[in-house]
Amino acid sequence: MAKKASKPGKKIISLGVLIIVVIATLGIGIARGSASATPELALDLQGGTQLILTPTPREGESEKDVIVSEEDLQQAIEIIRKRVDASGVAEAEITSQAGRNIVVSLPGEPSEETLNLVRSSAVMNFRPLLIAGAPNAVNPADYDTTPSEAPSEDQEAKDPNATEESEQATEESTEPEATEPQATEDAEATEEAPAEDPAADFANMSQEELAATLADVNGDGEISEEPLQEPADNSDPAWITESMMQEFFLTDCADPESRAKGSTDDPAKPLVACDVEGGEKYILGPVDVEGIHLTSATAGMATNQQGQSTGKWIVSLQFDGEGSDKFAEVSQRLVDLKQVDPVRNRFAVVLDGNVISAPTMQSVIPNGSAMIEGNFTAESSRALANQLQFGSLPLNFTVESEQRISATLGAEHLRTGVLTGVIGLILVLLYLIWQYRGLSILAGGSLLVAGVIVYLAITLLSWLMGYRLSLAGVAGLIVAVGITADSFIVYFERIRDEVRSGKTLHNAVNEGWERARRTIIVSDFVNLLAAAVLYVLAVGGVQGFAFTLGLTTIVDLAVILFFTHPAMVLLVRTKFFGQGHKLSGLDPEHLGAKSAAVYAGRGRVRGPERHTKPARKAGAQEQAVPDMGRQSIAQLRREKEQQAAKEAEATQTAVAVEDKEVSPTDGTDADTSDGKETDK
Repeated sequence: MAKKASKPGKKIISLGVLIIVVIATLGIGIARGSASATPELALDLQGGTQLILTPTPREGESEKDVIVSEEDLQQAIEIIRKRVDASGVAEAEITSQAGRNIVVSLPGEPSEETLNLVRSSAVMNFRPLLIAGAPNAVNPADYDTTPSEAPSEDQEAKDPNATEESEQATEESTEPEATEPQATEDAEATEEAPAEDPAADFANMSQEELAATLADVNGDGEISEEPLQEPADNSDPAWITESMMQEFFLTDCADPESRAKGSTDDPAKPLVACDVEGGEKYILGPVDVEGIHLTSATAGMATNQQGQSTGKWIVSLQFDGEGSDKFAEVSQRLVDLKQVDPVRNRFAVVLDGNVISAPTMQSVIPNGSAMIEGNFTAESSRALANQLQFGSLPLNFTVESEQRISATLGAEHLRTGVLTGVIGLILVLLYLIWQYRGLSILAGGSLLVAGVIVYLAITLLSWLMGYRLSLAGVAGLIVAVGITADSFIVYFERIRDEVRSGKTLHNAVNEGWERARRTIIVSDFVNLLAAAVLYVLAVGGVQGFAFTLGLTTIVDLAVILFFTHPAMVLLVRTKFFGQGHKLSGLDPEHLGAKSAAVYAGRGRVRGPERHTKPARKAGAQEQAVPDMGRQSIAQLRREKEQQAAKEAEATQTAVAVEDKEVSPTDGTDADTSDGKETDK
């Protein structure tokens, strides 16, 4: 126990270093102009931009034909919310209006890219696959081999391994990329080649240089955006331009930000896209079938020819008349490619720029009724069906209005909330001063450290994660003052309980901490669990409250472990606290300790001052009790036992004297004035 408290300064220094690192990080961000010294505020405290979206009819329809159900609106709201969250904007409000429109309120000054994500409609399209590969971006470290091996290793790195069909497709998917080794050999033959083996320098290139080198098929040193020849159809690899290959090499689909592009692609051009889960990346041909031609998508069990269930989940698709004709033509083309190139036998379902499914085409589908098979579960099949069905909804929007809005609560409410927190903090400090005297210095210092850490954490999260502080979050911070003060009170009361039981202050601090620590950890864990459940189940401002409550709970635990207890160990070594000064809050006599002994160092204690006491009998000489001086605990105990024995003996003697002083029965008088007996 003493060993743990022997170097409490280390914990305080560690916490101080962490605070300095966070301050330095924020300082660098502020100097670069990417961070702010204050946290960003939410819509209710700062205002922002509001867009009202109105659904528009599809081509050939009138306004009367547009029927949008509540379910349709909720699905649209969900996809827009995902877009906004992916752009890094927090505390946005997305609601329906009049059962038809969608109102999107973004806090602060959102970027044009974020506004475009909201303005654009959720469009689903069907595209043919040209290339499928591993999700990671090209890595120069993978090219520190011989020239003949480097490109082939890169091609192997791009092999997908999802299903048996895709594995078979991967084995032959390198055919459209077979130009890469040839491109390298052509580069070797040019006059600009610095050495016999230029691929040996691939490892020394930057990622951009390597991608450009691999994508430069003709070796002219220029990245062309035009196809080398006119594509015959949408599945023709001629669509793969050098710029498209360069983008493919640089795209990292393992990064969630790369999977949040939004539906800004041109349907008449090829597209580099990521699997929605980040498992693969693709180069896709132009759009074959638009999602508006999909009339329904449902999940269910597959059946055999006898109508019996096979136990496998599938997703069934149904296209309208025009979509059926287009899909029949596409399916015929993809089936013909099954033996030529299994990768190009696949088609991709693209929603908002990401591939939500990329199945193979097993047979020609002439009637527009398709079926997607795979390793589906009930949940995954329903999720895919919902995504496909969502793309078929009439969710083409026009922006009816776009305007700046003021804060719904305003700066006045923010000032009121902050003032309320300050008043609460002052009241807590006054109570601590009244109840704990000198210990209130430690409590106030701990609250100050906790406040600094929370402020830095919120400011850092606001910069790195787009977090915004709402009024509900401010309420969470105010509640945290009480939670943090409660931890101090539990610790101080445990120490004082140990002092009351007769322990020295040094032992009381350590043993009190052992008991208080468990209580504090359990209490904070319960608060953290409640905050987590509230954050998951709630929406809007309640989530802001839950977030700040959880954050401050973690900070409270860190402060009590790395500041309050180590500082208490250091304070008890001082004369003011260690000797139990009356104003320290640890005065044993004031606390009603069983033994008012104060630790004096080197295993010794200082006993209380004992003054002279009058004799029990009138006229007896007063006996002075000398000062106990400095004694060990054992010596003090023996002295107290001896004193008790003397007092008991004196009591017995006094009783015996009183028995002898009774009047005699033989007629003699007892004259007690001088202590002698006389006869009458």
